[in-house]
Amino acid sequence: MSIFTPTNQIRLTNVAVVRMKRAGKRFEIACYKNKVVGWRSGVEKDLDEVLQTHSVFVNVSKGQVAKKEDLISAFGTDDQTEICKQILTKGEVQVSDKERHTQLEQMFRDIATIVADKCVNPETKRPYTVILIERAMKDIHYSVKPNKSTKQQALEVIKQLKEKMKIERAHMRLRFILPVNEGKKLKEKLKPLMKVVESEDYSQQLEIVCLIDPGCFREIDELIKKETKGKGSLEVLSLKDVEEGDEKLE
Repeated sequence: MSIFTPTNQIRLTNVAVVRMKRAGKRFEIACYKNKVVGWRSGVEKDLDEVLQTHSVFVNVSKGQVAKKEDLISAFGTDDQTEICKQILTKGEVQVSDKERHTQLEQMFRDIATIVADKCVNPETKRPYTVILIERAMKDIHYSVKPNKSTKQQALEVIKQLKEKMKIERAHMRLRFILPVNEGKKLKEKLKPLMKVVESEDYSQQLEIVCLIDPGCFREIDELIKKETKGKGSLEVLSLKDVEEGDEKLE
């Protein structure tokens, strides 16, 4: 895409347009492709790396720059950099059908990768391959939501796949070391949060090695800190309890 105006020659290429409607008018800014997401996620902090120009347009492709009075009416200021920041943060990114399709395909793959990384067959403890998860997602007709993070969607996918196949989050292996006095009482509170108790050792202290669902980690950590007043300790022995080799879907 190139931009050209006789009065104000602005030629821009590799443009991503972000649009916002305010006070009944349309305002647009010209950004570098792939930089808008970086800015919104906080990865990119340099505005000059995101904006092609600090100008606000009514139509980027025609190079029509917004009038000062329209900016003041809509945004209460004519500070173009500040207005650019507002549009960049809250505006709608304009993408072609082809770009949108490519973006959704990439998100689909990313979601499948997260699911494959986090999950196993609970019977064999073996992980599934990304290709197999992609196939399963197609079988349940999973539709990618472009405005939701891939991590959030991966958790949704896991819930849906559980209805169709043997899959669950890989367990974390933890070791608790608890003062004996509080330990016995605390163990009862921890019981519902532990999937498998692998070993228990009562000596000077209570030591438990167990498997848990990763979603319970924060609750367990807070419970131990609160009940033992900081005397207990929690150690992650392994983030994923998995067997070697990939799982195959029969």
